[in-house]
Amino acid sequence: MREIDNKEIIKVTNRFNGSVGYTIRDLNNLSRVFSPNETKEITMEELRKLSWETGGRTLINDYLIIQDEDALKEILGSPEPEYYYTEEDVKDLLLNKSLDALKDCLDFAPRGTIDLVKKLAVELPLNDVAKRQAILEMTGFNVTSAIEINEATKEEQPVNNTGFRRIDSKPEKEPEKPTGRRVAVVNDNKYKVVNK
Repeated sequence: MREIDNKEIIKVTNRFNGSVGYTIRDLNNLSRVFSPNETKEITMEELRKLSWETGGRTLINDYLIIQDEDALKEILGSPEPEYYYTEEDVKDLLLNKSLDALKDCLDFAPRGTIDLVKKLAVELPLNDVAKRQAILEMTGFNVTSAIEINEATKEEQPVNNTGFRRIDSKPEKEPEKPTGRRVAVVNDNKYKVVNK
C-alpha cells in the first residue's frame, strides 16, 4: 500500500440514488453535496477528515465509492466485494446471478447498494419470484407491491382533453363593481383642485 499525500486527488462517486452531502469542521466548515451518481475529485486530506467526522465513515461506506484502492484501504480497510457494485453489476446480479449471490449481496453490501437493488428490482422489473421473496425477507421491501403500484400509476386515466368543462367556469354571482368611493376625500389644500 502506497503512502498517500494529503494533497493527492481522489475520485469519489455517490452510489446513492439521492443526494449525499457533508460538512467538515476542520476544513473551515467545507460543505460538499454529491448529486446521484456524481463523481467528484477531492483531496486525500478531505477524505481523511471526513472519516473523522461523526458519521463520516458510515457515509463513506454506505453511500460513496472511493475510486482509489489504497485510499479505500486506509479509510475502510478491506471492504466486501459488493462495495464496488455499480448499477450494471446490480442489474447483472438481479437478472443473471444465482439466488445465493443476491442473498450474499443483501447480507454484506453497503446500504447504498441495497437501495440500488430495491430500485432496480422495480424498474427492470425483476421477474424471479424467489429473488423478490429474498428481498422482502431480508430488507422488508416488497418488490411485487412496488411493481403493482407502478403499473397502476401508469394505467390511470389520462386528463380529459375533450374541450368542454364539467362545471361552469363563471362564478355564480358576478362581483359588484364599486359605484363610488367608500371613504370621503377631504380637500386639505395640499392639492389644487381643477374644475373643468
